[in-house]
Parts: sequence; structure tokens; C-alpha cells
Amino acid sequence: MTTRTPDTEPLLTPAEVATMFRVDPKTVTRWAKAGKLTAIRTLGGHRRYRETEVRALLGGIIPTQRVGEEV
Repeated sequence: MTTRTPDTEPLLTPAEVATMFRVDPKTVTRWAKAGKLTAIRTLGGHRRYRETEVRALLGGIIPTQRVGEEV
């Protein structure tokens, strides 16, 4: 299920990302905690991931370092 909200890009659930990479959803959560993927929190506290970022990572493109993060 891809969530679309006005003026934002589609967001994916951990399960959807896990299916794309053929890993467990907990692995996706660990990637987010490690900074490999940006997690967006919903009002209910659930994690969502930007579809463009996930597809770029799936395609082998390493996301650039985000401002304020250490190497």
C-alpha cells in the first residue's frame, strides 16, 4: 500500500520496503536506525519511508549524507 498525501511523495511501510529487498521488516528498522534510510514518523508513531529514496537504494544509488549527520 502506497500512501499519498497532498504535496508529498509516496511513502512506504516497513513491510513494503522489506518485500522489495526480500528482508524482514525488522531489518528495515535497523537500516533506518543506522542512517541508511530516512524514517518518517506518522502521528501514530509508525515508520514510513520515502519511495524515491527506497527505489534509489534498491537501484544501488547510495543516498548522500544528510545535513547534520556525521560520517
